[in-house]
Amino acid sequence: MMSDLTTPRVQEAYRQIYEIIRDKYLIPIDDYVYQNQLDLATVTGFLLEPDTIIVYIGRTHIAIEFMGPERIKELHPSAPVDFRFKDLTSPDMNFMEEIIGFAFDGTVDFDFELPCFCEDLVLPTNKGHDKLEELGWNFAAQSMVIGFNIRALSVPENNHVRLINSFFFDSNDNGLITRHIKWIDFIPLNIIKDDDEVKELAIHFEIYRDELIENDANYIYPMPDKEDYKYAKLPIINRFIELAGNKETSEPTITKFLSLVENQFILSMAFLARSVHYQLSCEWQSEEKKALEPDFFVVHTNGYADIVEFKLPDLKSSPITGRANRETFSAEINSYISQTRVYSSYFDDPNNRNWFEGKYGFKVHHPKRILVVGRRSDFSNEEWREIVSDYRDIEIITYDDLVSGITAQFYM
Repeated sequence: MMSDLTTPRVQEAYRQIYEIIRDKYLIPIDDYVYQNQLDLATVTGFLLEPDTIIVYIGRTHIAIEFMGPERIKELHPSAPVDFRFKDLTSPDMNFMEEIIGFAFDGTVDFDFELPCFCEDLVLPTNKGHDKLEELGWNFAAQSMVIGFNIRALSVPENNHVRLINSFFFDSNDNGLITRHIKWIDFIPLNIIKDDDEVKELAIHFEIYRDELIENDANYIYPMPDKEDYKYAKLPIINRFIELAGNKETSEPTITKFLSLVENQFILSMAFLARSVHYQLSCEWQSEEKKALEPDFFVVHTNGYADIVEFKLPDLKSSPITGRANRETFSAEINSYISQTRVYSSYFDDPNNRNWFEGKYGFKVHHPKRILVVGRRSDFSNEEWREIVSDYRDIEIITYDDLVSGITAQFYM
């Protein structure tokens, strides 16, 4: 870090940068939308009401990243904005790698120079590309400009550069790493010094002209076409693959993602369900016990529901143990199965069944307990199918099987 960028002079420059972005860009966009009575449903939401704005200070550019909802239904004039500054001026820092969060590992002898405008850019590291292929990420699922074998990224000097809806992927021991940049502007910068002390940050904010305000207010942020069901859903499946591909992702994060209304089609298609219900409380009627909360109920066309329980895709050990002809599930898998067994016990009681149906409006009796866990490679032989057949009303499917089964339906 350059210590002189923490001086009062520079802190004042930060304040001025904030005010320029607010007064010369964000407020004029709001005014343009209001004066021209634009439909909020078509305006980029995070330009009207950003949740967070991060300003990265580099040696040749500042980068302004906008975060927030792609669409908003109404304006909230007093909504707070989290405004942050990051000093990336140190000579040993790679500006783009610091912004993205990881380094590229390509073998070519030149850098990838960012175009002045690009939307739907997808740039994986080589390790990231291998992991995407391993996880079954669908490269045909969305419109994109994709690059391979990238050594490093550079921003052309003295140029305003804009990236919109861009994805960057890497991989480490924890699995897939995803960086999504919804909107970032790179604006040329000159750092004016005197005896190695920063005197002024000369930023080319003249890009904030009326033409840019009009363009950005009318810009349609790239979203899947809701009229094309296939291409609206396949990118969401990719997001699910990315989420499940990182070992740091928790079970609640996975189930919360699947519970969102726009994502429930994943379970509906996977289990041929007419509706999906997330973490319904199952209160005991005949006994004093703590209420149960299965991850999901998937209701079929006959009005009866099965139970879907999610565990992590990465197992701690082999799911099958024991000698030949004496194989059994590991303690880890057996503990997951035991957890679902209490769900069957709950619905064996007619008092519980009647209370549940009266409260939630659908039936559950002898439900199939579907356990989503592990990867296809964990269950590569037929032994586990023989073992699972010894369990009543239990089905085990892997994350790979779940994704493959859904994706295949789009191509039938």
